[in-house]
Amino acid sequence: MLDHETLRTFLMVAGCNSFSNAAEKLHKTTATISYRIKLLEENVGVALFHRTTRSVLLTPAGAHLVERSKEWLSWLEAMPGELRQVHDGVERQVNIVVNNLLYEPQAIAQLLKALAKHFPLTQFTFARQIYMGVWDTLLHDNYSLAIGVSGRETLSESIAIHPLGEVEWRFAIAAHHPLNALDGPITESLLRQYPVINIEDSARHLTKRVAWRLPGQRQIQVADLSTKLAAHLAGVGIGFLPEALCRHYLESGELVAHTVPFMRAPSPLCLAWPTYQTGKAVEFIIELFQRQAPEVAGFNKLFSAG
Repeated sequence: MLDHETLRTFLMVAGCNSFSNAAEKLHKTTATISYRIKLLEENVGVALFHRTTRSVLLTPAGAHLVERSKEWLSWLEAMPGELRQVHDGVERQVNIVVNNLLYEPQAIAQLLKALAKHFPLTQFTFARQIYMGVWDTLLHDNYSLAIGVSGRETLSESIAIHPLGEVEWRFAIAAHHPLNALDGPITESLLRQYPVINIEDSARHLTKRVAWRLPGQRQIQVADLSTKLAAHLAGVGIGFLPEALCRHYLESGELVAHTVPFMRAPSPLCLAWPTYQTGKAVEFIIELFQRQAPEVAGFNKLFSAG
């Protein structure tokens, strides 16, 4: 009833608003085209066209079938390639979660460019999570790869990891912040007088962690790293920033770095993936990171040298 040839004929008539014009383009007789459409309408039980002496126009049901037919034809045409892909061990869908520290639009775009070239039929989805939210997404959602899980050890025997590097932190405050006007060391009691700027851990199942906050200290939570940097520059709060991110502002004098009690340790980040469901696309990405290929260089901007 809704075979490939019938759908193509129906779409051609709908596009031409004419049986004769459709027949000419399909190299068929007008009678053949008219009969095929009549048979289609009888099979579906509704009229698909309003026929006049000069043209044929779609009914509401016909307009609906146009949209669905385009979807079906696209699916039918893509199916042989998808079947070969599945047979060859290439995933149809790959979900990737990225640590917000490493999530950079150009880095994502450069990786996607390489993936589109090698795996044109695979659907790729990228998500951004914060701190333990990266682990949480990999462990509890249907994700095939995580770029930037925290720590040096895996949280599950079924998850393999590959070290990416460490993010170094600097306690950096605005040049006009009151702490810069004080003589002597910056004590814990002085720090508590000012709110810390943090990004909330996005974990849902695992225990949320706080990047750096003193007991009793007020906290301002923002959505992302760019907002945190802007808040530091505006002097509305204090805290730690990735050294690579704030280096320019430290050199220009817009931010000032200090040594404070309870300095934040470097943050090791890893690539992580479930070993029980690795397909060729995920293996390709892992190999890019393992050999530090140019296609993934954009993810390394915040890591300390060496």
